[in-house]
Amino acid sequence: MDNNSNNTPNRAVSEFKVYDRRYVGAKETFAYLLNDFSNAFNINGFLDRFIWDVVKIDFKTNALMNMLAGIWDVINDPIIAAMVDRTRTRWGKFRPYLLLFQIPMTILGAFYWLLPFFFPGTSGTHLPKLIYYFIFNIINETGGTFTSIAKAGYMTTITPHPNDRARLITMAELLTGYMGEDMPAYIMGVLLDLINNGYLKWKLQNVFLAMGLGTSIISAVFTLYFFLVSKERVMQSIEAPSVKQGLKAVINNYPVLLITISDFLGGFSVSGSNTNYFIDVLGSASLLTIANIPSGLNGSISYAFVKPIREKFSSKTIWVFEDLYTRFWYLALFAVGSIGKNFKKPLLMTILFGVQAWFDKWAFGIRKVVKAELYNEAMDYCEWKNGYRVEATIGVARNLITKLQNIVMNSAKSLILEAIGYKQGITIGTQTDKTKWWLFALCTGIPQLTGILAVIPKFLYPLSGKMRERMYSELMVRRHEAQLAVTQENNDITIRLNETI
Repeated sequence: MDNNSNNTPNRAVSEFKVYDRRYVGAKETFAYLLNDFSNAFNINGFLDRFIWDVVKIDFKTNALMNMLAGIWDVINDPIIAAMVDRTRTRWGKFRPYLLLFQIPMTILGAFYWLLPFFFPGTSGTHLPKLIYYFIFNIINETGGTFTSIAKAGYMTTITPHPNDRARLITMAELLTGYMGEDMPAYIMGVLLDLINNGYLKWKLQNVFLAMGLGTSIISAVFTLYFFLVSKERVMQSIEAPSVKQGLKAVINNYPVLLITISDFLGGFSVSGSNTNYFIDVLGSASLLTIANIPSGLNGSISYAFVKPIREKFSSKTIWVFEDLYTRFWYLALFAVGSIGKNFKKPLLMTILFGVQAWFDKWAFGIRKVVKAELYNEAMDYCEWKNGYRVEATIGVARNLITKLQNIVMNSAKSLILEAIGYKQGITIGTQTDKTKWWLFALCTGIPQLTGILAVIPKFLYPLSGKMRERMYSELMVRRHEAQLAVTQENNDITIRLNETI
């Protein structure tokens, strides 16, 4: 379908405002908040510690396994995406997959946390353990592909209007923090500190099992509730698009191309973990929590700026500014921490990380909302340009290049840890000074410098101003007319049936 229209600019603005209403009611909004809460209610920030210190998988072996699992991921993605995009059911295009996989994937997740119980006291190269770990990753990745592809598409269809979508994103990001989504990470950090310093005699494998399994069950319940009470409101084309049409939609989607190129260039960023730096260098994961306390209010306040900033500045301007602003404060932290041996001083570095977070959190709200909206806009652009939606195919095509890149980069990270002299399983705080500096650099300056090219494509993003307004105006009209046509057709069928009877 051609995107040219006889609508004048004044009519475009009028139509856009006419259909600017809330489609998602209170019950569904609450479920949306619970789903967003569930996304962060986990201890994923400590997965490295689980693999390094509890399961004990050798770095080189882990790098190879990540590469093989990544290759399988790349192979199955297009197949699964085509299946999802061609799905048409009375329950929607995406919901069947989300409802079908939620409970089995939660049960499967339990076997991850049970790994050290199945292979207690084994070495990092113990073959049965490695085989189990590899098979788990393959099965988990395959099931996860169905749910991640379906969920990404689903979130773009629960409301047809970008303002309603931005409202949901803003509410979720603002309110779920007060609901305690980060509490598991805080508790886990304190428990690790108490255990590592000998104040608690608990076994790490028991703590990881309780926290990991407990959070995953709670998250699964909230997510499943959201899938049950919400619905898809953006109509799909009656006929499922062919593979050829899907490829066409990928090729002519300029916004997705720019987002993908930016992700690809940013994918060369070599990074470590703030959590690992605080544990292995400063000796306490809880210090990171303390460092982030002063900035917590800033992150909440920053959401008040989202609406006026989005009204005054284009998506391109916001996208570029947020990137450069974030990099500046991390590089400033890196520069000060590298003077002498500042990076080893717990009190000073806690303060410096707190200062960096305090300034960075002022951009937190706009970062969260705009990042999600850019992808949503790109999906709407496909419908505007072609007359049909292929969320799954576009999402996979977008991720294909970056996934190939991640296969290499994720494997490289394990090798980098070995190259900087990191020793697995030794007492916390006893890495060499050289290794400690690298751990600091890998979570501050190096990621910003190695990923700086990601900002270049952001200057070229096209969906801003009149073009964006025109796109949504025409989409609102098309969708309204399509809905009327479906309603009329259903009425005609009902009349014919009554006449037959």
